[in-house]
Amino acid sequence: MSLHILRTARLTLTPVSWRDMEDIARLKADGGAFAMMLGGVRNRQQAEAEMVSDITFWAKHGTGMFAIRENDKLIGITGVHERPDKRGVALRFAIYPWAAGRGLAREAAAAALRHAHAAGFPRVVAVARDSNIASRKVLGGIGMRVCENFMRGGHDMLVFESVVGKAGLASPHEL
Repeated sequence: MSLHILRTARLTLTPVSWRDMEDIARLKADGGAFAMMLGGVRNRQQAEAEMVSDITFWAKHGTGMFAIRENDKLIGITGVHERPDKRGVALRFAIYPWAAGRGLAREAAAAALRHAHAAGFPRVVAVARDSNIASRKVLGGIGMRVCENFMRGGHDMLVFESVVGKAGLASPHEL
């Protein structure tokens, strides 16, 4: 799997695996990091079930969810998975609140999005609450554009997309 280790200026992204389970279970149980994610915070059993799903996705597609580390410390996760609402393959990211505000989510999400496109997904979506300005900034900052919206649980949800065309990305600055 070393082929799939991504390095950015400040981060190392590795495919999620069972060796990450303790760190990821803590992240997914943290309300500050996971409250706005589809399904909200997770208990240990839910986190383990998602790990099985994430590892299976990796085996099938050669891309998926990554553990994000800064100086060898887990700060969050990012990557792609199949959305349960059938909107397609979707980019996700979640970082601890203490790691926010330094552009790390944007840096990691951009790397994961590039990897997903390189793995053969020409269209990747992402969903964020209209009120989640931080996520909207990350998604817009990596070149994703709003393509639709819908209501979920009384919240206006925005669907973003990144599409790679025959000649590559619509504009080179996007990623």
